[in-house]
This record gives sequence, structure tokens and C-alpha cells, in this order.
Amino acid sequence: MPAHLLTKTGKASGDADMGAELQAQAIKPHLIHEAVTAEMAWRRAGTHSTKTRTDVSGGGKKPWRQKGTGRARAGSNRSPIWVGGGVVFGPHPRSYGGKINRKAHRQAFRSALKAHVERGSIAVMEPTGWDAPSTKRAAEYLATAPEQMAARPLLVVVTESSSPEALSFRNMRDVRVLEARDIETVDIMAGRSVLVEREVWERWNGAAAPAAADAEGDDA
Repeated sequence: MPAHLLTKTGKASGDADMGAELQAQAIKPHLIHEAVTAEMAWRRAGTHSTKTRTDVSGGGKKPWRQKGTGRARAGSNRSPIWVGGGVVFGPHPRSYGGKINRKAHRQAFRSALKAHVERGSIAVMEPTGWDAPSTKRAAEYLATAPEQMAARPLLVVVTESSSPEALSFRNMRDVRVLEARDIETVDIMAGRSVLVEREVWERWNGAAAPAAADAEGDDA
């Protein structure tokens, strides 16, 4: 089942064209899993940190003399076994980003799109001509769209986040609006239905994958 092509009112007017690469793309779950795992890892901040005994203030003086007190010997009150001491093997700032080859990443993105195409859960939005944001109008648009587009969460892909379409859809429940340049495989897979502006769809069909998917890895 090809992607639906929707008029400016949301009615299906036919099928959207698919590029040769997308038509020939087989759905590869293992590549989708690899891409989603890598993308979610890249999104982790990795800013959590703990202090080792060298980072904790104090501890410059030996708590008590080495012998004769009856207590265990101690050289610093900032030892990890002391309250207020340093942390052993605690987390430190790091990058969680993995590596996935560009070709594999592109195939994963196309596979995710193809999966939506085969389910009939993706639609292409013709220019609406909206001159001002209106959540009510966006709700009416989706109510007119094919029933497959009722699945939530819905991902709406736009060229500009400040456009009337983006501002109209973003206030709706279980609807996520993203610019095309920010879209990755994980975003496509997170949506049970996808609505794409025609300009974005044509760009995706003319290229192997969005720019965001080319940022990591080397050619296979």
C-alpha cells in the first residue's frame, strides 16, 4: 500500500510517488534496531559525574596516629570507606555514542519509511495554504484524513517549526511535530502514524536519507 497523498483539507487524493531507492528497499529489522540503538545512545547527555578521593575537599591531615589508639590505621578521612569520602568506580562524563556505517544508517531509515508505507500509516500533505495557526483546523484536517492516520502517537514532519502547519499541529494531544532536518530513524519508528509535508517527502525520495542520518559513521 503506497503512501496517501492528502489535499489541503486532508482528503486522500491518490498515492504519493516513491523514489526507486525506497521502492526497492527491503525492510531490515536488524538495521532498524542497530540505528535506533545508536541514535538513542547519541542522545544521552553523559554528564553525570562523581568525585573520587582526589576530588573531595579535605583529608589533608592524618585522622590519628598510626599506632597506639586501638583503632584501624587511617591516612585520610576522605577515603572511600569514610562517610563524605570519595566514590570508587562512580560514573564520569562520557559519550555513549556508538558507531553505525552511513550506508547501514540510510538503509535503516528507508526501512522504517517502507514499513510505514506497507502499513498504510504514512501520508503526504500537500501545501495547505494556511496563513495562520489553528489547532481546530488541524484537528479537522486529521479527522478528514484516512483512518490509518488516526493511530497515535502521530509524527508530523515539517520544513520549518515556525510554519502555520507546525504551530497548528503541535498543540494536539499525542502529536509530535519535528523539522525534517531533525528526523532520525528512532523518530520514524516512535510514531504509529506519520504525516509528511510534500516538500520533505520529495527530498527524502531524492536522497538516501535525511541529513541527520549522515552525521555519524563511515561508508561501509
